Amino acid sequence: MMLKLFKEIRKTGCGTVGYPYAPLDLPKGYRGKPSHLEEACIACGACAVACPPNAISMELTSSQDQITWAINYGRCVFCGRCEEVCPTFAIKLSDEFELAVMSKEDLEESCAYPVATCACCGKPYASAKEIDYARRVLARAGGASADAPAAASGASAASTAASADVAADVAASLSKIDLCLECRRRDDGVAAVRHAPAQGGALC
Repeated sequence: MMLKLFKEIRKTGCGTVGYPYAPLDLPKGYRGKPSHLEEACIACGACAVACPPNAISMELTSSQDQITWAINYGRCVFCGRCEEVCPTFAIKLSDEFELAVMSKEDLEESCAYPVATCACCGKPYASAKEIDYARRVLARAGGASADAPAAASGASAASTAASADVAADVAASLSKIDLCLECRRRDDGVAAVRHAPAQGGALC
């Protein structure tokens, strides 16, 4: 009877995993600890806004010259929203799941980024890396819209005019990218008042 039992066990093989004495085979797409690439991050705050349990935070330092990005893995639910919304792919879910620590503070990670100040009022308004990223994106968009009519030999007048309008909008955005939102709104209001009489209209 015992011999028969041993034969059945040998035929069946191992019915359990070897973890923790052997590495655990994880399925493809496993959502583990989010890994943050400090070099790729532009501190835009999209991940902090999208994080359901508020595990990610963005705070301006008391000196207002740096913005601190921080994550608390003790609050993280590994949903992957931060990875989905990151424009520079600076956050990716890893296959790491062993997060046991001796202290809660060890579950927190942070890094700081310089803050850009408004060219008009001097107030801090965004991460310097975010402004540089936006400037590069706008420059590429403006270059693409300017090259499109030249590349298309049979381009219609309407499409050429539309591309010119896009290029003008990009140029206008680039000229105001160093201003905070309040200063941009003020400049837009002044420009609207200045152009209203020339266009034969009136502001309500």
